[in-house]
Amino acid sequence: MTSEPPSPPPLPSRPPRSLFVHWAIDSAVAFLALLVLGLILGASIVIVAVVAVVIGVAVAPSTRRAEMRGLAEREQGKTNE
Repeated sequence: MTSEPPSPPPLPSRPPRSLFVHWAIDSAVAFLALLVLGLILGASIVIVAVVAVVIGVAVAPSTRRAEMRGLAEREQGKTNE
């Protein structure tokens, strides 16, 4: 007799995170990714940080929209069950 394990409870609804949070996380990820390249090329950490902040500003609206789509799909999945 094999019974399927019970499904976990659905995640609670929540609003998307603010644009500032997306900017901060995107900038941190870009900084870490560019840090390796910057160390190899001998770039200053200040230059790497500035470039990371610019990348974070450019990418933050896209990542927030992606989060909003994901949350909407999650909500829609709850109502269809």
